[in-house]
Amino acid sequence: MPESPRSITRDEVAHLADLARIDLSDAELDHLAPQLSVILESVAAIQGVAGDDIPPTSHPLPLSNVFRADEVVPSLTAEEALSGAPEAEQQRFSVPRILGDEQ
Repeated sequence: MPESPRSITRDEVAHLADLARIDLSDAELDHLAPQLSVILESVAAIQGVAGDDIPPTSHPLPLSNVFRADEVVPSLTAEEALSGAPEAEQQRFSVPRILGDEQ
């Protein structure tokens, strides 16, 4: 079982916040240091449960994608698809712009 992690100090939290460019108040630093220590202890406890015979996974059950073959089937023409549109332009639906020029 891995050894228990040491507590994170207030200065270490301040250093991490500085690296992440997060401005934390003194009260936030005092509040976060013990919380981060608890998180590290929890991670250490979980690491102790998984043995070398248990492979790391992202899900408890194996996942597989279900694919189907691409088949060409009859579909609407562009004119038929746009026939009920309030506005169309160059065989496309015309919609109001929602982003400005700066985007």
